[in-house]
Amino acid sequence: MTPQPQRTEPEAAAAAPTPEPATTSGTSTSSAPATVGRLPILGVKPEVEAGRWPAKAFAGEVVSFGATAFREGHDLIGVRALLTSPTGARSTVILDPGAPGTDTWVGSARLDDEGTWTFRILSFADEFATWHHNAEIKIDAGIDVELMYTIGEQLLTEAASDEGRPEDERRLLSDHAATLASSTDPEARRAVLDDPDLAEIARQRPFMGLRSESDERSIVVERTRAGFASWYEFFPRSEGAKKNADGSWSSGNFRTAAERLPAVAAMGFDVVYLPPIHPIGRAFRKGPNNTLDAGPNDPGSPWAIGSAEGGHDAIHPDLGTVADFEAFVAAASALGMEVALDLALQASPDHPWVTEHPEWFTTLPDGTIAYAENPPKKYQDIYPINFDNDPEGIRAEVLRIVRYWMSLGVRTFRVDNPHTKPVEFWEWLIGEVNASDPDVVFLAEAFTRPAMMRALAKVGFQQGYSYFTWRNTREELEEFFGSISTETADYYRPNLFVNTPDILTEYLQFGGPAAFTIRAALAATAGPLWGVYSGFELFENVARPGSEENIDNEKYEYKPRDYAAAEAAGSSLGLFIGTLNRVRREHPALGQLRNLRLHSSDDDSILVYSKHLSAELSPTGTADTVIVVANVDPHSVRETTVHLDSTAFGIPSGTPFRVRDVITDTVWEWGEHNYVRLDAFTTPVHILEILEDRP
Repeated sequence: MTPQPQRTEPEAAAAAPTPEPATTSGTSTSSAPATVGRLPILGVKPEVEAGRWPAKAFAGEVVSFGATAFREGHDLIGVRALLTSPTGARSTVILDPGAPGTDTWVGSARLDDEGTWTFRILSFADEFATWHHNAEIKIDAGIDVELMYTIGEQLLTEAASDEGRPEDERRLLSDHAATLASSTDPEARRAVLDDPDLAEIARQRPFMGLRSESDERSIVVERTRAGFASWYEFFPRSEGAKKNADGSWSSGNFRTAAERLPAVAAMGFDVVYLPPIHPIGRAFRKGPNNTLDAGPNDPGSPWAIGSAEGGHDAIHPDLGTVADFEAFVAAASALGMEVALDLALQASPDHPWVTEHPEWFTTLPDGTIAYAENPPKKYQDIYPINFDNDPEGIRAEVLRIVRYWMSLGVRTFRVDNPHTKPVEFWEWLIGEVNASDPDVVFLAEAFTRPAMMRALAKVGFQQGYSYFTWRNTREELEEFFGSISTETADYYRPNLFVNTPDILTEYLQFGGPAAFTIRAALAATAGPLWGVYSGFELFENVARPGSEENIDNEKYEYKPRDYAAAEAAGSSLGLFIGTLNRVRREHPALGQLRNLRLHSSDDDSILVYSKHLSAELSPTGTADTVIVVANVDPHSVRETTVHLDSTAFGIPSGTPFRVRDVITDTVWEWGEHNYVRLDAFTTPVHILEILEDRP
């Protein structure tokens, strides 16, 4: 499919006046550096590090194009983005002027085809716009009247001779040229300047004079689920686990874990993420709550990978066989979900690599192998990989492992701590995999410094964990949402996980059920990607003293949960989460990243934002707008006024409109200023859809 641009312009437009012969910006084939060009084009968007890496999008994503473009003097210019799809189809996106005085130009297109798109920014002397601007001023002032009409007649006559234009368009241009040439009907001549049909012709197929083009940029468009998905994490060993009379455990397995899949699908999730499923080492095995004294019945951390039973290409015997894993993947697929597997490049002291490839680890001066540390945390049960002693060997092994799991149906990998491995390694690995299998998705679990997180995204990671987990106040959330939807949106796709086995924030520990409701609503509506670790829907909020981790952490022990009993008791967020995921599917505006617009309120704890998709960019052909108003203080009842810029979603200022709360089904008439009452203990969030169809 071709892109669905904000406004399309047929290729015939490029066949208007002959381009100026001089070298255009960035297109010189000589050895000399490219000049700025006859019509300067700067700040092209989207681009990543001046084109070092391609920008990113996913199929169906609306992408913003832009540039700074201008010329000397007062004559007017026009700007277009010239797109070429992976199939070779060409299309044009009209760029409109940005903020006055900035010489910026912006426009949007929906990119549907997967693969590599290319584009250039075209800047041209807009002969019609310049004449029209001058003619309106001079004719109404009685200055150079005949000269203005003569110039207009010549422009329209020349355009009418263009055989690339539609016949009815050429006829209208000829008729208007004749009218301008006549001096017998002054009102008819002046009316030509006000004809909206002529203005639209000039906009869609402009009268071009001088032209310049930017260098070519590229955008990699990946499959939709790379950018729009709802993730659910659970430990298969806990699903169906039973404690025996003697204190030992019978582990859950892929068969019992598959019984959980229908409930996960019913909540609307489409990716099931499993922590490592490989054999677990016994050396320095961790006991409950990360203690060093594991008992004989303690299963150990799944991230301490490797034992006599095998390493990264093996399945823990308690979980089942390869056939059982394939059956689990098939069961998920039958419910419309896919399985994401953990890729943790580290090893327990018992991993076969330790004896077969000791060069893949770091040996200390005392002869011991260095274990993992993140002071004050110590992971004596895990050896980190050294990527420098035998880079070719470790690369070949990791690629083999990834391709092995791909052969069993895995197309998504959640990568553990990628920021502790060389960035160039990930650029190589993801490049190798995506070169042959562009549908494979890698999620970076990197809660680290911004530069590293962004670099991982630039070199290939389709998704990344983010700072959302720790952004709780209105001010923090506004800054975060503004950043991810604008500053980094061309390459960084944040997956807004609300919790993880490692992270139970103070907000969730002390905010009660309201905190869980608020966090889920924000994550599900602010970004196209979000995720939940099991237990969140049960309001699990007790932390190990002095930490952000759940007490009795599932990383170190079995943790079966009675989800049905919690739902029966009204102690589950499952139905609300299901509603959120349903609303995400029903509202294409929520499937976009770049369209978040912040609004304001008179209360520092009331966060307000909207997501809008115009009819021409929406896959349904209908405009879609969702407004979120959230009380981010889970301990209070708030009454205030919220202030909306309704022009952000196509409604003129001062025009009332109807909204429906998709959670409570309540309908109100709203406008620019609206009273709200948000009770954190009953209704902490409004998720509103605008009922009227708008442009």
